[in-house]
Amino acid sequence: MADFYELLGVSRSASADEIKKAYRKRARELHPDANPDDPSDEAQCKDLSRAYQVLSDDSQRARYDQFGEAGVGGASGGGGPSADDIFGGGLGDIFETFFGGAGGGGGSPFGGGRQRGPSGPPRGQDAEVIVDVDFVQAVFGDQIDVELKLPVRCDTCDGSGAAENTEPVRCSECDGSGQVQRVRQSLLGQMVTASPCQRCGGLGEVIATPCSSCRGEGRVTDDVAYKVDIPAGVDTGSTLRLTRRGSAGPRRGPNGDLYVHLRVRPDENYTRDGDDLVTEVGVSIAQAALGTSMKLETLDGTEDLVIPPGTQPGREFVLKQRGVHRLQGRGRGDLIARVRVEVPTTLSDDEVDLLRAYAEGRDEDVGNGKEGLFSRIKSAFS
Repeated sequence: MADFYELLGVSRSASADEIKKAYRKRARELHPDANPDDPSDEAQCKDLSRAYQVLSDDSQRARYDQFGEAGVGGASGGGGPSADDIFGGGLGDIFETFFGGAGGGGGSPFGGGRQRGPSGPPRGQDAEVIVDVDFVQAVFGDQIDVELKLPVRCDTCDGSGAAENTEPVRCSECDGSGQVQRVRQSLLGQMVTASPCQRCGGLGEVIATPCSSCRGEGRVTDDVAYKVDIPAGVDTGSTLRLTRRGSAGPRRGPNGDLYVHLRVRPDENYTRDGDDLVTEVGVSIAQAALGTSMKLETLDGTEDLVIPPGTQPGREFVLKQRGVHRLQGRGRGDLIARVRVEVPTTLSDDEVDLLRAYAEGRDEDVGNGKEGLFSRIKSAFS
């Protein structure tokens, strides 16, 4: 899908009112009922509604600005207004009221309307799955296998729902139109309205002899597996949308979408702070005081890290461009190496004497380096 801001024709700094006005204008131009001869406008109108749904919600807009469409993929069920919502019932109702909807015109004061054919097999439901990915896969991106059970097209009848050597037959209720017309009186005279045929579900056909494998549904539940590309920089909560990879629609209806919700496994050496990675580097008291150099293992390999004399606990060293790849952007975050000074818990007699001499030279009061009898007794009853 194109950039949401470009679809609406507004800048990325547009206000909520500007976005709403732009949506109303574009929806009026693209609504399929206003452009019956251009089927592509219907798809554009759906994309436009999706763009408005995201950009009119502050939290979704913030995620979209940061992560692109991958950041709002799981929010598609939120119920943003459609073109019909904006126009209070839609241009479809207006056309259907004045031009007879599906057809023949009946006693409409404006004459006959356009004839609509069957609406076709319904679209399959969207599906969701939660997938665990490794920390390194989230940082650099990868391709993973996703397996789940979904309704898929029946191989026996190739999705038609009809038994072998048979075909669906024309619905006698709607005569194959998929719609049933009703005439009602109004102030303007007789009005003809149409609704989907209940007998055939708007398909215009019924199954006289159902397929034994799918019982006329045209689909069965089976195991499916997909290769899914994980973009670099995703995090727990990121959602990927795989168009037309969801449940198959009944009787050759189009598939729904598959939403893959990601859950990133934690790493024992690194934590994530936005696009930055944070790791702790342990040094001894002597190394912190006198300085040292060491090898630091990063996700990109080994780096040389110099600890200057007098380094304090908590000091941070920043390695540029060694962090997480920015999702839907350029460059990477940084790697932050935070110093942790490790104090020994046990000392030899010689080490105690050396540290006591050091403390005396700095006129510092210290203990004897060993737990006394009274302290041991006190600890035993704590």
